Amino acid sequence: MDERKRESIVAYLRRRMAEFGIKPEDVAISIAADQERLRAVRYRDAAGHTWDGKGAAPQWLVQATSAGQSLEHFAISGTPQPESGKRTRVDWRNDPFAGTRLATISNERVGAA
Repeated sequence: MDERKRESIVAYLRRRMAEFGIKPEDVAISIAADQERLRAVRYRDAAGHTWDGKGAAPQWLVQATSAGQSLEHFAISGTPQPESGKRTRVDWRNDPFAGTRLATISNERVGAA
């Protein structure tokens, strides 16, 4: 992004923050709270639904475990790692659809349906 465009965006954000009475400290506190909430997350699915493991399990997790998926499948290990440009290999040994018809449908047929 060029410097003029960046400065323009910063000026716009400062004007809007002043208009709504938002201080930079408020933004910093909000970001810190969001990061703390994300650290508390213990389970996440591919759609981005999360659960901290406390209280009743959410519907998305109940449906997945009822369908045969294990709770450990959704467990988050440690802190999220930034994605690198390198593609990682997929471990198909734990694929719940391995050997079923769902694993053998080609992309062409899926797109045509």
